[in-house]
Amino acid sequence: MTFRSVLLGVGAHLPDNVVTNDDLAARVDTSDQWIIERTGIRERRVAAVGEKTSDLAIKASERALQRAERTAADIDLIIVATATPDLTFPATAARVQAALGVTKGAAFDLQAVCSGFVFALATADNFLARGQARTALVIGAETFSRIVDWEDRGTCVLFGDGAGAVVLEAQTEAEAGERGLVKTYLRTDGRFHDLLYVDGGPSETGTVGKLRMQGNAVFRQAVEHISGAMTQTCADAGVGLDEVDWFVPHQANQRILDGVARRLSLNPEKIISTVSRHGNTSAASVPLALNEGVSDGRIRKGDLVLMEALGGGLTWGAALMRM
Repeated sequence: MTFRSVLLGVGAHLPDNVVTNDDLAARVDTSDQWIIERTGIRERRVAAVGEKTSDLAIKASERALQRAERTAADIDLIIVATATPDLTFPATAARVQAALGVTKGAAFDLQAVCSGFVFALATADNFLARGQARTALVIGAETFSRIVDWEDRGTCVLFGDGAGAVVLEAQTEAEAGERGLVKTYLRTDGRFHDLLYVDGGPSETGTVGKLRMQGNAVFRQAVEHISGAMTQTCADAGVGLDEVDWFVPHQANQRILDGVARRLSLNPEKIISTVSRHGNTSAASVPLALNEGVSDGRIRKGDLVLMEALGGGLTWGAALMRM
């Protein structure tokens, strides 16, 4: 029997603490104008002291379950995409599983940095398609404020904290109709690992480390690879880019979103952008943007949605879904 991964609900959670560009200008050599011109970001959320990645993930998951009209008893797979786990181990997903009261199936973390949610969607889809799980909770959650160098104006202005989650259910083709995850595309090229990385880790340095990035090089790679992933995913699905109702990109930088739109001649009004208010929330950015599009009524049942991202690794990918 063939199963299709159908999205039942989406949820999100942001920390209460809002950090504006003017707030950052008080601590590093920057300005509101400088940040907006280069990134399009006006503010971002920062987790409070003691507020963990799992805390954000749990709240986003609770909202996704409520919207999906499902309970913890229905979940038999949890995947948390994150580059900022609570601990080296156990997995943040195990903490989320326990907090939600899920008592069956598997729970694990997936690390593909900003591409993490797209990678996690593809991974969950394979579990559901093969009948190894029935209902999956896929989460992107980050507290990048813990690994940002707050003295580096080139990176500290970019990142924020948050979480987004979706509930996927395996349905037969008769049940799903046209709905469900249509096609995914994932790639990694480790030759570019030093363009975006954290200079610490338990094996190499024994420290947590701070985020380091070659911004101009990442920008070029992002526009090229995200455009390619989008084009290839649609080609594999036999769908034209002009047939896509909504584009939900990783919210890295408004200039990247604009660059991809120009390269592919996309209608800017079909692109969900939250970067001005959220900043770059890494693996959380795609589900946060998806949640906003669903919550405000732009994205509706039956719409064709293309999600895409690029992150450290370098990793990149796309996922085409009929809502």
